Amino acid sequence: MPMPVRQSLRVGAYILAQRLRRRERFPLLVELEPLFACNLKCAGCGKIQHPAGVLKQRMPVEQAVAAVEECGAPMVSIAGGEPLMHPQIGEMVEELVARRKYVFLCTNALLIPRKIDRFAPSPYFAWAVHIDGLRERHDASVCKEGVFDEAVAAVRECQRRGFRVTTNTTFFAGDSPRTVIEVLDFLNDDLRVDQMMISPGYAYEKAPDQDCFLGVRQTRELFRAAFAGGNRRRWRFNHSPLFLDFLEGRTDFPCTAWAIPSYSVFGWQRPCYLMADGYAKTYRELVEETDWSSYGRGRDARCANCMAHCGYEPTAVFATLGSLRESLRALRGG
Repeated sequence: MPMPVRQSLRVGAYILAQRLRRRERFPLLVELEPLFACNLKCAGCGKIQHPAGVLKQRMPVEQAVAAVEECGAPMVSIAGGEPLMHPQIGEMVEELVARRKYVFLCTNALLIPRKIDRFAPSPYFAWAVHIDGLRERHDASVCKEGVFDEAVAAVRECQRRGFRVTTNTTFFAGDSPRTVIEVLDFLNDDLRVDQMMISPGYAYEKAPDQDCFLGVRQTRELFRAAFAGGNRRRWRFNHSPLFLDFLEGRTDFPCTAWAIPSYSVFGWQRPCYLMADGYAKTYRELVEETDWSSYGRGRDARCANCMAHCGYEPTAVFATLGSLRESLRALRGG
């Protein structure tokens, strides 16, 4: 299933407007990180390894909104860290929604029961709850027992209150086609979330567990097997069909990290959400002064096994809109 029609039309019109202006590089979605602190210590995460002084920082609402407005992206993914730890997260979301930005709040869901009253249902807002497997698998991934049950309960409460709920699931070397199918069946059929995002884990250099990450060949084999038997068409993915083709190895793309830039307490991160080769003060500086030709598989060793959606989903979106056949396929959800 593609993204909601209103959102699809908005994003399509935005891309057309950028092309008419002859802009070579422009953002589709901003990864906004208003803090790095988290209430979990996941073994595959490289974001919570910052010094204590950095983990205490909180981005002011005005700064966050200004960054999103500056780059002009129609969509915002608020991540971290755990964004619900930010004392002004409700106000931040409200300000972005008031500007008709499509906002996805990425969360492990543990704080939703305490913070949910700060938010209101809106076609421009969705929770994006991290669920990396069924109970045993998810709790092992986040290194804490009981988190899966709390996350599921929080999702059900959000649904009861009329919120749109999506999920984000990261897969690692310990996953198999069976574990992929089990969790996506659960999210799709039992929990009945609106849409699901999936991604192979990126090998953060500072992550405590360096043996959990998938290589390109492993990723393609995993998703090719999991998507077999009609599963891929049945599941409600928040991805373009071409990105799912990419995960299966049916097609390959270059990375377009500039289309999903990351803005944190340090500034605009070079070159992407997953790697930190310095920071720019403005999005324009990020785009114009970053040597994009030096990144990607075959160019930078750190990119060798990356198939994350933050680099490749925008490439798939651009390819979709450049082909009538692929555009029709995306509209059909196939």
